[in-house]
Amino acid sequence: MIRLTLCLKVLFLLGCKALLVSDFDFELPKERIASRPAEPRESAGLLHVRPPDSFVDGHIFDFPSLLRKDDLLVFNDTRVIPARLFGKRGNAAIEATLFKAVGLNQWEALVKNARRLREGDIVCFYPPNDPQAAALQARVLGRGQGGTVILEFLTDSAELFAVLEKYGVMPLPPYIHREKEGYEDDKRNYQTVYAKHDGAVAAPTAGLHFTKDLLAKIDAMGIENVKITLHVGGGTFLPVKVADTKDHVMHSEFGNISAENARVLTQAKRDGRRIVSIGTTALRLLESAADETGIIHPFHQETSIFITPGYRFKAVDALFTNFHLPCSTLFMLVCAFCGTDCMKAAYRHAIQNEYRFFSYGDACFLEKK
Repeated sequence: MIRLTLCLKVLFLLGCKALLVSDFDFELPKERIASRPAEPRESAGLLHVRPPDSFVDGHIFDFPSLLRKDDLLVFNDTRVIPARLFGKRGNAAIEATLFKAVGLNQWEALVKNARRLREGDIVCFYPPNDPQAAALQARVLGRGQGGTVILEFLTDSAELFAVLEKYGVMPLPPYIHREKEGYEDDKRNYQTVYAKHDGAVAAPTAGLHFTKDLLAKIDAMGIENVKITLHVGGGTFLPVKVADTKDHVMHSEFGNISAENARVLTQAKRDGRRIVSIGTTALRLLESAADETGIIHPFHQETSIFITPGYRFKAVDALFTNFHLPCSTLFMLVCAFCGTDCMKAAYRHAIQNEYRFFSYGDACFLEKK
């Protein structure tokens, strides 16, 4: 019996093809990367993808027509904080982008000129447009993983997010270039209209397409929705630096699903209703909270779930999401959802038809294969 079990394991391993990061590569012209959102928002493109090979072009204002009356929409209501900071340690210029909260008033940060910082140093941050203002001070506690720096802000923890509104700039993705002061419009554009809970350092970008008018149209159709919270971390922008996906260490992010929302979601699954996730962040949280039977449990902890082809989705039936980077964990996720061949063909279609990519770009509506 033992020999038979070992033989079966060997046969299984021999039959498993390694998932290489290069399997998720594609060529994307630079002009397809959006640096500003469409105006009006609902005029952005929307590609409806139904595996294996159905691609229908539309716009965001068409999205309600793709929904069923008994669908349950799930939104991530995290709120992006102005996490990009400029200051000095002595005479040395310091730029820090908060990456992840690690304790009370303590944040892991990506820091330019990090080599100039030592444990115990005090960094003074100033508003980008007012270097003469009183400083927001932070003490260097040490180094984090991957060369990050741990900062402890010397201010009342209850007021930190309010203080960051004055001192910080929105932490846009690295492929969107801004001057030091940023664009004032980004404080509005890089925030969902339903954002509620402070803590994200990157937007749940699928939600940026939803205006109050579009949400009102969906509500008028009688379509139910729930809000859950995943504080998106800076790790969402980090490149995958390994050749084999099994060697990639996924970043962790804090998520919350209330007991009441878990009950509503589980009942919807039992009733055979579609769970429609608005964005990959909501999807990752839902799948983290679901068990093998499809029950979605209350959740109040970190998740580092990494979804690649071969994953069996337990909670989500349809996904509204933006177009993602080549070789990124998010492109791997949508390939798991619809099939790699399907998504590569969908992205080729999107590029040929001049869809706009990434955070400020267009979107697609994916039905699970």
